[in-house]
Amino acid sequence: MNQPTGGHWPVLVRDVETWLTPVIERRWIDCTIGLGGHARALFERAPAVVRLLALDVDEENLAAAISNLDAYRDRVDAVCGNFRDLGDILSRHGIEPADAILADLGFSSNQVADPGRGLSFELDGPLDMRLDRTLRTTAADLVNRLGEKQLADLLYFESQEPFSRRISKLICRARRDARITTTSQLAAIVTRAVGGRRGRLHPATRTFLALRAAVNREGEALDELLAAAPAALRPGGRIAIISFHSGEDRRVKESFRRNARLGVYRLLTRSPVTADDEEASANPRSRSAKLRVAERTDVPLSEVSAETR
Repeated sequence: MNQPTGGHWPVLVRDVETWLTPVIERRWIDCTIGLGGHARALFERAPAVVRLLALDVDEENLAAAISNLDAYRDRVDAVCGNFRDLGDILSRHGIEPADAILADLGFSSNQVADPGRGLSFELDGPLDMRLDRTLRTTAADLVNRLGEKQLADLLYFESQEPFSRRISKLICRARRDARITTTSQLAAIVTRAVGGRRGRLHPATRTFLALRAAVNREGEALDELLAAAPAALRPGGRIAIISFHSGEDRRVKESFRRNARLGVYRLLTRSPVTADDEEASANPRSRSAKLRVAERTDVPLSEVSAETR
């Protein structure tokens, strides 16, 4: 197992190394640098000439990653930005197509452990959930502003919450008395709506997942990354994406397969790679991780309609 970085265990590190190290020669891109766990592992195996473009929307994590990668600092180009803008970022910094692109769509343990982020239903804090502090809309804004049907649809389509209508109705009823502003308030409301824990998942798990995705516009950002990736890879380069729930994995799978049909990608993982028993036992967060990898072919994008990609 890779050693934790800043208290955070990166997932599927050995698998990422296996798939990406063989093609990394000059430049690779980590779209979600986090605390730098995957980057450190790849630097340890990549040639000394390799440079990394490190992206993250979280300024604090980006700074921590640079510190954690101190031994390789002269080979790291750090940019605080969203991977949805990958094409613009490469153009702005004059960076040519890369050998590899990695995106870990999860969030870091330090983000969850910070009550001020509002990401955990187990820690009382403001109902925020923004990973990018420059965003204006918080989870509290959505919870208190959306209509009952809008809120129910958000919970259902973002996280497949089966009790979305019941939860939405109780949220709307509760906010008539007072604005819902904290994670503990929301978690208590959802628990009452669902009727307590069912199985391993906390009753509020899907609600918090859906709100976080909506606040950070995660689905849109992923779609834009997937659309920009073929132009950001050199022929023979590889893209590896780690997702943590079915909606994300479906987006990745469909994009990879569509590009494979067009001849733009060659699928390297027909089914997602998941954690083995050893990793799942040592790092419970890895149990829901799914890794998909594709390789860029030499088909010119000028021969492929942008609409079909």
